[in-house]
Amino acid sequence: MTQDHRLETFERLESEVRGYVRTFPAVFDRARGSRLYDEEGRGYLDFFAGAGVLNYGHNPPELKRGLLEYLERDGVTHTLDMASAAKRRFLERFREVILAPRGLDYKLQFPGPTGTNAVEAALKLARKVTGRTNVIAFTDGFHGMTLGSLAATGNAGKRAGAGVPLGNVTRMPFDGYLGDGTDTLEVLRAYLEDSSSGMDKPAAAIVETVQAEGGVNVARAGWLRGLADLLAEHGVLLIVDDIQVGCGRTGPFFSFEEAGIRPDVVCLSKSLSGYGLPFAVVLLKPELDVWEPGEHNGTFRGHNPAFVTAEAALSFWEDGELSEAVARKGEHAADWLRAIAARHPEAGAAVRGRGLILGLAFEDEEVAPAVSAECFRRGLVIETSGARGEVVKLLPPLTIGDEELDQGLGILEASVAAVVLGEAPDVEAQREEVLAGVPA
Repeated sequence: MTQDHRLETFERLESEVRGYVRTFPAVFDRARGSRLYDEEGRGYLDFFAGAGVLNYGHNPPELKRGLLEYLERDGVTHTLDMASAAKRRFLERFREVILAPRGLDYKLQFPGPTGTNAVEAALKLARKVTGRTNVIAFTDGFHGMTLGSLAATGNAGKRAGAGVPLGNVTRMPFDGYLGDGTDTLEVLRAYLEDSSSGMDKPAAAIVETVQAEGGVNVARAGWLRGLADLLAEHGVLLIVDDIQVGCGRTGPFFSFEEAGIRPDVVCLSKSLSGYGLPFAVVLLKPELDVWEPGEHNGTFRGHNPAFVTAEAALSFWEDGELSEAVARKGEHAADWLRAIAARHPEAGAAVRGRGLILGLAFEDEEVAPAVSAECFRRGLVIETSGARGEVVKLLPPLTIGDEELDQGLGILEASVAAVVLGEAPDVEAQREEVLAGVPA
């Protein structure tokens, strides 16, 4: 059966809204560690990791074992916001392993299964606490596809899908958006302090420390500290959207740790369950917990299998080993990307990122999608990001082995050469190398 025939069912029955299957035209069937396998047993190295959902790789054994045991003993799966033993274990372990060592005193709210649920709850809470409606969001930011989250999202194409006006948000320039010569915090300060700026006093500002979907744009630690101080000065809450770059993606568990700030509210999802199970959390300072019982709810805010795997995933954070590994692998990968960029000055490539979220940005917006497609032909799953899709974005599992990391970087290097120079290194040879690493 050809791959086109295998995809026919999806083309015939599934909505045209599907996206990633067009970029990665395969029918995946199994996954383990840093590899995916299609129905025919062909292996692919994974530098996509479910858009940041699979920081610990596919089917991590420690998490799988606990989940299977829980299901085998008929552990409760759905409890809305009723108490469960699985939720209690997660709450206690999260405080013990994550919050207490960092001196953080957040309360946890379970808003629903996805990241956009967390963002919607955070925005709603900020407006309730302050009595204000306006929110500051930043250029190139992405926060989700429901209406409140979409209002805070910058991408015009995604915003256009709303079908209604998206308001109550003031857009401000992200760090570096106006070039090296402009301090964008001073722009924000001017708007906040000038009663004629037209900005209604905000309830909150929502920010990603690394804008993943926006093109792997990194906010400097000093900029983040300045933002936190400026907002506190004006009584505006700081919401950090750590959905894609939290849970260790930049090295520390929280991406804002490097800056030494303490956000008022933090949104987590994606890799929080550690296993690809839908799970989201809002962390909020205790004094902000002004909700009335049931005032914000959702049917799937008590997904107990996700509590089980999320609690098991905390074992990765009992020491600094994973953070150190992410820093080391991230610097190694960044060096490799810089070497690729240096070898192809005609492409005008630039390297961005922190830890194991890295980007190779090209001046010509047609290059990155072509590189992604060429990588897939050679057995590497890797996506693009940025306003024009001009950035090849690396999101390998944090637990990827050194040899697999180098193998994927080698495929990326060959793919860039093939696209930029028209070279045609032996595709089949690289596919065979990937297949050689696939367990029987």
